[in-house]
Amino acid sequence: MNPKLSFFALGGVGEIGKNMYVVQYDDELIVVDCGSKFPEDDLPGIDLVIPDVTYLLENKDKVKALILTHGHEDHIGGLPYVLKQLRMPVYATKFTLGLVSVKLEEAGILDRSLLHEITPETELRLGGFDVSFFKASHSIPDCLGIVFKTEEGTIVHTGDFKFDLSPVTEEAADLHRLSDIGKGGVLALVSESTNAERPGFTPSERNVGRHFAEAFRSAPQKVVVATFASNVHRLQQVIDAAFESDRKIALLGRSMVNVVRIASELGYLQIPEQQLIDPAEVMNLPPERVALLCTGSQGEPNAALARLARNSHRQVEIARGDTVILSATAIPGNEKLLSRIIDDLFKLGAKVIYGSGAQTGMHVSGHGSQEELKLMIHLMRPKYVIPVHGEYRMLHQHRLLAEAVGVEQDHVLIVENGDVVGFQNGAAGVTGKVQAGPTFVDGLGIGDVGNSVLRDRRSLSQEGILIVVLTLNKAQGTILSGPDLVTRGFVYNRESGGLLSEANDIAARTIRDLGDDLRNRNVLKQKLKDHLGRFLYETTQRRPMILPIVVEV
Repeated sequence: MNPKLSFFALGGVGEIGKNMYVVQYDDELIVVDCGSKFPEDDLPGIDLVIPDVTYLLENKDKVKALILTHGHEDHIGGLPYVLKQLRMPVYATKFTLGLVSVKLEEAGILDRSLLHEITPETELRLGGFDVSFFKASHSIPDCLGIVFKTEEGTIVHTGDFKFDLSPVTEEAADLHRLSDIGKGGVLALVSESTNAERPGFTPSERNVGRHFAEAFRSAPQKVVVATFASNVHRLQQVIDAAFESDRKIALLGRSMVNVVRIASELGYLQIPEQQLIDPAEVMNLPPERVALLCTGSQGEPNAALARLARNSHRQVEIARGDTVILSATAIPGNEKLLSRIIDDLFKLGAKVIYGSGAQTGMHVSGHGSQEELKLMIHLMRPKYVIPVHGEYRMLHQHRLLAEAVGVEQDHVLIVENGDVVGFQNGAAGVTGKVQAGPTFVDGLGIGDVGNSVLRDRRSLSQEGILIVVLTLNKAQGTILSGPDLVTRGFVYNRESGGLLSEANDIAARTIRDLGDDLRNRNVLKQKLKDHLGRFLYETTQRRPMILPIVVEV
């Protein structure tokens, strides 16, 4: 099978985050999204994880465009790093472009980036693709699904979606448009799977506004709301609740300030005149006249909420009797950080409203639940379904949902990042593999931290390091000084003098026993590692990194 039309993911399959998908027809390809995700605990020192774009770099002349479905970090966060390596036109809606422009300006590449605004009504001809769009409801404005029409068939990418029939704004999904796409024939539906395990329908965002209004009216002092800055619909409801309860709003957190500014300038946020105040004014107003919108709903240690909980914010303090609302659900892996912050807030005397949205009413998901995923399949009537944007168990559950509404079992394709799904004569199957996986961003470095570096970092963090310093006469091959032992993160020198003294004797004996091999640096270093490593493990049951340093003079 040598298909003309294919689909594959460089990120976003079997995981939540760093979404990037590719649709290829003949020798032309279109990229969908360019996300990032935060590193997990087993990636010490890593700042960000983005998709591996080796395949795109090797085929850069074939790349026709990058299309962004919406402005969440897991869909746009990798853009500054990828566009530095690969020049390609970027298509996105107005609000998404507003968020992207800030990122590209900070990265110093905005002036050389090719940005194009699109709407749900836009139609594009990109090489062999006829590309059109449809409106999607999600937890951020201006979301799109994408329709790729080719001579081989039509592939539909849903983007992130839910069916909110009473949204805060006029961003309800266009069911008639979706039905028309389905009637035109869909070869494959690439659909998100985030809430595939949740039964029923996801509640409307409008429900949250009613709970905000009640909480703001009953709060005796300051109200602090921590949520995702990108959830503009949520921000609007906080602003409305504050206005109705005669409270001023202050913004805490860089991303919150940026998003509110962009959303206001573009008309996505309506803020009453003089409603916003500077954080420095908060402590000068009666507490019952103040509300705060802040970042840090995921427990990020340096975000505004964490600094409030530690009582280390420069301008604002949490006082006994204040109300703190966590308007978000913890992303898996963030629970411990968030629990610590909640504990600290309680210690300060705050009333903390936290937990699942179903319990508190202060949060609803932006992703469709099981009935919505089934409804999307019903509307699109695809021949094949490819679940994406979810961990494997979510993809598996999505497969069961698709089968339940009539999709043949072998027509639901669960793939891994890099698996190429080829389409030919109406049939589909995995036909190859491209390089895919994570690329690590560490400071200014992109992809220069590999598995060997991470192994060393993990070893250092778990077992510490022992450095052996030795000075040799280069001409004669004799010892001028040393060996001297230095430890960090292994044992405390003052309390382990005997252990280190014995280790020093072993190092000295190893050097003496080498004889003529002393001139061979590699042999010398390996012998020191072997003998010291064996001794230290037998004595302490630890395996510190052993780093011999040989100086020749």
